[in-house]
Amino acid sequence: MNKLALLFTVTLLVCGCSTTNSRSMPYNAWRLGFFAPDYMEVWIETADVFDGSGWVFVRAGSGVPSIGYPRALSKGMPKVFKGDPKGWPNRVGWGAGKYVKGADLPTKIYVRWQSLVEPQTYHTRIDIPESTREIMRKKENVFCRFTGKTETQYREAIVIGLAPGGIAKVWVTGPCLTPIEVTRVQAKVDPVGPNDGESNGEYDPPSAESQAYIEKFGIPYGSW
Repeated sequence: MNKLALLFTVTLLVCGCSTTNSRSMPYNAWRLGFFAPDYMEVWIETADVFDGSGWVFVRAGSGVPSIGYPRALSKGMPKVFKGDPKGWPNRVGWGAGKYVKGADLPTKIYVRWQSLVEPQTYHTRIDIPESTREIMRKKENVFCRFTGKTETQYREAIVIGLAPGGIAKVWVTGPCLTPIEVTRVQAKVDPVGPNDGESNGEYDPPSAESQAYIEKFGIPYGSW
């Protein structure tokens, strides 16, 4: 963790010492997931969660987010690029991630990631207001086409889309509930560079398919 992130973590820990340890959500755990637009490959160095009880969960998320194209099992260069990275999907999925067990609903999420297609390193703090946490606590009856039944569900997942230019967009969603957009954040360039400055400014290259797409069509800045 770089110095800025460490200072932010310590500050939140100190401020959270006097808060209650009881969890305010009506379920055992909430989920944190990430995705990136087609061909716009990303590596997440860390996603640190600061919850409503004053606890910090370091690296609650990291690694490769979900992405539509290139396909994980694709072989060779496609004759036609079927993916479209421009804009966000009409209905986002859950993204690649996991449940943040033992945590209350978050108040802040610090994300540091590498945009491999630029390449550039970004970091940002995403504030999760009480209004968003209220949405995540609200139960709703919804018809679920996967089970064919009407079920009572919660929007228990936070999904973050990461795009070139340092754009992070956030939704909350549930298994069969419609995602609700809650915020859009412009991240800052991290001057330390990738891997906390330990890789001499060198990035892993994107896949050959993503690189070929960018060389042909470019990066659609401004669409996110």
